Amino acid sequence: MNIGVLGAGQLGRMLALAGYPLANRFTFLDTTGHPSAGIGEVIIDTDQKHLASFLEQVDLVTYEFEHLPVPLVQAIEEHRPVHPSSEAIRVCQNRAEEKALFDRLAIPTPAYRLVESAEELEAAARELGTPVVAKSVTEGYDGKGQAVLKDPSEAVEAWRTINHPRLIVEAFVDFVREVSIIAVRGRDGEVAFYPMAENQHVDGILRYSIAPMPDLDDSVQQTADGYIRALLDELDYVGVLTLELFQARDGALLANEMAPRVHNSGHWTMDGAVTSQFENHLRAIQGLPLGDTAARMPTCMVNVIGREGEAAKLLALPDVHLHRYDKAERPGRKLAHVNLLAPTHEALLERVRACAALLPDAPEPRFSFE
Repeated sequence: MNIGVLGAGQLGRMLALAGYPLANRFTFLDTTGHPSAGIGEVIIDTDQKHLASFLEQVDLVTYEFEHLPVPLVQAIEEHRPVHPSSEAIRVCQNRAEEKALFDRLAIPTPAYRLVESAEELEAAARELGTPVVAKSVTEGYDGKGQAVLKDPSEAVEAWRTINHPRLIVEAFVDFVREVSIIAVRGRDGEVAFYPMAENQHVDGILRYSIAPMPDLDDSVQQTADGYIRALLDELDYVGVLTLELFQARDGALLANEMAPRVHNSGHWTMDGAVTSQFENHLRAIQGLPLGDTAARMPTCMVNVIGREGEAAKLLALPDVHLHRYDKAERPGRKLAHVNLLAPTHEALLERVRACAALLPDAPEPRFSFE
């Protein structure tokens, strides 16, 4: 089967690597003019004249990047199956729509307000109590399109910096850790859940994900499973979905945002789970049985950002798996990730710190269970 992928970055690259053993072929449609997949056939369509050629080559379509024109995805749906659907993209592109969906499904979120001016932003900051984070309602990822207000008087500058006509303003949460739940839903409605991961972000960019979490109560995992299942069923979703959450001190979970695709915090599954998120996404969209999502052993994903370390030194570490994206170095750019496995979480943390010491500018790994 030839699978069409909207977007041509490292997530598409890893989808293809997971799909070749299933005899899948891949054609990527890149609308940016800067593809980096380095695999399969890439059609660059910056002038929107090559869609017909793309559709002729593919049997079904998925995507590795949700910041796509919704009308484009809807147009593709008229000719080929698209999983996940354009409705999932539409909701996830708009933080107001996303929060409304969470509210409708009784999925708790941090307190928030929608604002359309610097004056409304200042009022929301006073009402919610600073600090607050202001985000553009559409666009923005990896910390882009956001500002933290430590005082309501900073509203005018934040409004100017974000430069968007509508913002969502969220109260800060007194959380103990950031976590994510990844699940996959098949065409027949079958759902499988991965163990939750604890994530460490720096400047809005994910740096570490560790799973399974050694101190996670089963009831918390079950709560997260229930939240993401509600989203999957409501959207009649097919494929991998990710839900990022905050865990409060009392164990409660508050939803931050969701991503309708394979996700950076699930890269640990490539080596640490029985079936990776990439293979399970491909199984789901093709109507194949879902694979086992259990963790093989404690695993940590380390993102390589901006500058790469020496591959030979990294690969000398025990039970290490280096996944390079073949991309040029640039500040803030995701260049690779390293998956480390160990029989215990104590041994894993030692390996993670040894790995971090070999990576330029890697932050100190800090996890809540230490």
